[in-house]
Amino acid sequence: MSVQSHLAELERRHRAIELELQAATSQPATPDLKLAELKRKKLLLKDQIARLRQTSASASIH
Repeated sequence: MSVQSHLAELERRHRAIELELQAATSQPATPDLKLAELKRKKLLLKDQIARLRQTSASASIH
């Protein structure tokens, strides 16, 4: 998998979790543990995206 396709997949998953999180927060019966898990997954993906972009940018400079 190329870096760009991997980055696109991570961004797609990040957006999907964002939508899931929005839907869950609109439901008052959603357990706090579920919300925390979704937020954790979203943050992990955000960190992976940032690292991949940084690695890609530094590789293209050299």
